[in-house]
Amino acid sequence: MIRAQLSGNARAGEKLSWFQSQLDPGKADYTKHDACDIIERYLHRFDGELEQIELVNSIKGRQGRRHGSREAIIRQTMERERAQYEGTGFEIPDIINSKHLKTFREWSGDLKKLPNIKMRKVLAKGIDSTVSVASHNTQMEEENEENESCQNSDTNS
Repeated sequence: MIRAQLSGNARAGEKLSWFQSQLDPGKADYTKHDACDIIERYLHRFDGELEQIELVNSIKGRQGRRHGSREAIIRQTMERERAQYEGTGFEIPDIINSKHLKTFREWSGDLKKLPNIKMRKVLAKGIDSTVSVASHNTQMEEENEENESCQNSDTNS
């Protein structure tokens, strides 16, 4: 149980580090649309690796598929994450709330500090919510303006 929790925390830490690296240091506020753009970049983070695998596999004279298991894992991950984003919501650090954004920017990558980072489930459509990494208890965000989907945020701007 502890080993599974550690690997889960390591995965969460890796994901959070990726999102932290995507933040613009000069940007003080992020909108729902900005969050959706970052999620789309996250969902496409393996595109370059998949292209390399396809290139290796397209070389004439090669027998079988090289890196087939890695390719399968990447595709399964991409499908699962896309389904979450379009279905129940994709969990990201809450960069829309300025207080939570400040805490996230200050995070040093220490896995012991994960409970301090508030997460938000962002849906491709529908209502999003804010949760703590440690508890994963869904709490509805009090700000009514954040209750639109990524698709609707374009029309409201």
